[in-house]
Amino acid sequence: MYERTIICLANSRKPPSGRCIAGKELGGGLAGQWLRPVSARETREVSEEERRYETGEKVQLLDIVTVPLISHSPIEHQTENHILAEDYYWTKEGTATWDQVSAHIDQYDPKFWIQAESTYYGLNDKVSALATAGIGSSLKLIDPINLRLQVAVDQGFEGRPSRRRLRAYFDYHHRSYRVIVTDPETEDHFLRQAEGFYPIENSILCISLAEPQYGYASRLVASIITPDRCGA
Repeated sequence: MYERTIICLANSRKPPSGRCIAGKELGGGLAGQWLRPVSARETREVSEEERRYETGEKVQLLDIVTVPLISHSPIEHQTENHILAEDYYWTKEGTATWDQVSAHIDQYDPKFWIQAESTYYGLNDKVSALATAGIGSSLKLIDPINLRLQVAVDQGFEGRPSRRRLRAYFDYHHRSYRVIVTDPETEDHFLRQAEGFYPIENSILCISLAEPQYGYASRLVASIITPDRCGA
């Protein structure tokens, strides 16, 4: 077993009933590198119990946390994956400030931001599984331009019911994006609001490239970090 300490920069919902948790390492020769603790299950999500501290509290976005791990387990473009030691508690070391998060924004990576295709309601939000082989990473922290969140109803296909969704509209390096938000706290807040657009003036986004399904990997907004969420 070994331990790594990270700033939790993503704590997003992940099927079937868990979370995708990821962050950047603090200290040592690996400082600034992405790390994603995953379970040994085929679906790799972190369960509610697995992300619980000994105090009974659960890991939250922006926690500085030490995670017990047993092995590096990269899968395709998700090179950041490490299997967690499920019998051991995680340890909270503190809470990240806005300045700490800002210091970890990634430089533009043209491989990660390869030209993508679009889903019916999205824009530049899915990458061919064939293309992901050359990307070599699945997480980026960015400073978006003109971020707006949209609450809208997606019409169901093939007899499925309609569903309210939250998407992020933003620009980044001269290209526009429209991407599903999987940040649970942000979803809980905005899906209670009326349909429409909600501008966010100052934010940092964690973008995740999911595992390929049906030949494509989805781009997702795994977290929306603002000064308010950092307590600034």
